[in-house]
Amino acid sequence: MAISVGTGNNAVSSKESTVRLRVPVKHEDLHEQYAQSRARLTQALQTSLELTIVLEIFFEHIQKLVPIQGFHYGHPGKNCQLQLGRDGLHRLNYRLNTPKDNLGAITFSRGKRFTEVEMATLESVISTLVYPLRNALQYRDAVQSALRDPLTGTGNRVALEQTLERELSLAQRNCQPLSLLAIDIDHFKRVNDSHGHASGDEVLREVAQGIVAVTRQTDLTFRYGGEEFVVVLNKTDAEGARVIAERIRLFVEKLRVETHNELLQVTISIGVSSLQAEEEKNSLFQRADKALYNAKRNGRNRVEVAKADQIS
Repeated sequence: MAISVGTGNNAVSSKESTVRLRVPVKHEDLHEQYAQSRARLTQALQTSLELTIVLEIFFEHIQKLVPIQGFHYGHPGKNCQLQLGRDGLHRLNYRLNTPKDNLGAITFSRGKRFTEVEMATLESVISTLVYPLRNALQYRDAVQSALRDPLTGTGNRVALEQTLERELSLAQRNCQPLSLLAIDIDHFKRVNDSHGHASGDEVLREVAQGIVAVTRQTDLTFRYGGEEFVVVLNKTDAEGARVIAERIRLFVEKLRVETHNELLQVTISIGVSSLQAEEEKNSLFQRADKALYNAKRNGRNRVEVAKADQIS
C-alpha cells in the first residue's frame, strides 16, 4: 500500500518501509540509528490501540532523535484534537494519508528552526506512525459506534451511565458543580400516529441536533430512550443549568421540521437537577426526572428545576 506524507510543498512518499529522505544521510552510524529507532518505535506503537496512548508513545520516542517542544495531532473529520508539550514558534506540518484513508495531520514545533538533517530524521520515522494511527482511529470509531445512538448520533444509554459515573466522581473530588437535564418531546406519540414513524424519526434527529447546537462544547447529550434525552452539564450550577435548559426549550419551540412537504412544530419539557453533597448518580437522575414530570404536569413546554431537598 502506498503512503503519502505531505508537508507544505515538500513531500515524502514511500512503499512499505522504503523512505526517500529530504537530504541523504551520509554516515553509516546515522543509518544504523534510524534503523534501530524505527524498529524500537514500530514495536512500541504496537502495544496499544488507544489513540492518545499511540500518539504519546510516538511523541516520547521521536524526542530521542530530535528535540521537540510541542506535538499536535488533529483530525477535524473525526473531531480529534491532541496537544502534547508546549506549542513553539517554528513548526513542521505533515498530512498523513493512505490511498483509502485520511489519517489527519501532525505538527512538530519548538522555539528554534529545524535543520535539514532534523527534518530528514523526522520524515524517516513518520511512516512508522501511519498504520498504528489508522488502527487506533478504526478502534476509536468502533468504540464510539457502540456508545452512540444510531438514529440521532448522540450518546446512548450505556454511554450516559459511563459518563455520569465519571463526571460525578470528578465533581465530588474537585468540589465542582454538576447538573443534569432530562428532556422529553411533548406529545410525541401524536407525531408518530398522525405523520408516521419516518416523520417521528426526523423529529428526533432535528431535536437532538438542536440540543447539541445550542449547548456548550463541553456539554454531553444522550438519547435515554424513546423521545427522552439527557444532557450532562459539568461545572454548571442550578442557575446556569436553568439558563441552558431555557435556551434549548426556546430553540426547539422555534424549530420547524420538514417531513413529506410538511413543517412540523414540536415543544419539549425539561427537568433540571444539580448535584448536592454526597449525592449518588441515581438520585441526581431521579430528581431531574421528577422535575421533568412536574414540567409536563404543569402544562408542558416549560423548564422545572428540582428543589434542593428533593433527594430520593
